[in-house]
Amino acid sequence: MKAVRLHEYGGPEKLVFEGGVPDPVVGDDSVLVAVAATSVNPIDWKVRSGARQKDFPLALPAILGKDVSGVVCAVGANVRTFKVGDRVLGMADAAYAELVAVEASALAHLPDGCDLVDAAAIPLVAMTGEQLVRLSARGQRGQSIVVTGALGSVGRAAVHTARKLGMHVVAGVRAAQLTAAAALGVETLAIDDPAAIAGCATVDAVVDTVGGETAAALLARVKDGGSFGYASFLPAGSVERHPAVTVHRVFARPDAAKIREFAADVRDGRLVLPVSQRMPLRAAAEAHALLERGGGGKIVLVNG
Repeated sequence: MKAVRLHEYGGPEKLVFEGGVPDPVVGDDSVLVAVAATSVNPIDWKVRSGARQKDFPLALPAILGKDVSGVVCAVGANVRTFKVGDRVLGMADAAYAELVAVEASALAHLPDGCDLVDAAAIPLVAMTGEQLVRLSARGQRGQSIVVTGALGSVGRAAVHTARKLGMHVVAGVRAAQLTAAAALGVETLAIDDPAAIAGCATVDAVVDTVGGETAAALLARVKDGGSFGYASFLPAGSVERHPAVTVHRVFARPDAAKIREFAADVRDGRLVLPVSQRMPLRAAAEAHALLERGGGGKIVLVNG
């Protein structure tokens, strides 16, 4: 098959689109998917660069990619929930390829009416946002929560999850984004304004997708006994200064039922996860460069 492979850590140019890559092996409990699309996430370029070797070590050459949408072309001997021809989406490993083998338990049937290609933008960001709120921040009905980076894909998924839980949500964005963030239907906070953060009422929880000093400042706004979930990084020593706050970093896990639920919400307009560009899989290096510069938005890589 053809795939985008990383032969050594480094810049986007280290991603090579090439043929002759061995087809993935389908185990008894897995499904072989003909990939319609995958997507580029920030974790992809961080892994590619070598910045996240400690958390996500690779055996090179490696195929990146954590999202997949496509059509089932083979099923393992123990699989009863999928058949050849089913349209599916889910979290996967090595998705920058024409074919990917996925554990059946990590896959969801694509809801009727969903776009097969754009669905590839959903799984990882949806599970990261959902698990930040539900598991890391331990969100509950009636609680108050700040979600930073609320206009990003993970942030949008977190806001959506918090609202469905019945929480009082504050969308944390840059001051220049306040008007756009108001369209989310929640309260807003300028997180690039130290005075605004200092004046923010204490909250039960914070979900952070931004990191750095902004995250540290908001950690100080969590009530004693509250929770702080994050998917980025915190400055050294910031957690120790707030021993009464539970702090937990999320590494998203597949949840097929939740992924399907998010896909249906996107289809029905209850959640917007904008796709800024569709690019061919062979342009993965260009897509990485765009995302790393901060101007790419959510990019879907399309096979064919």
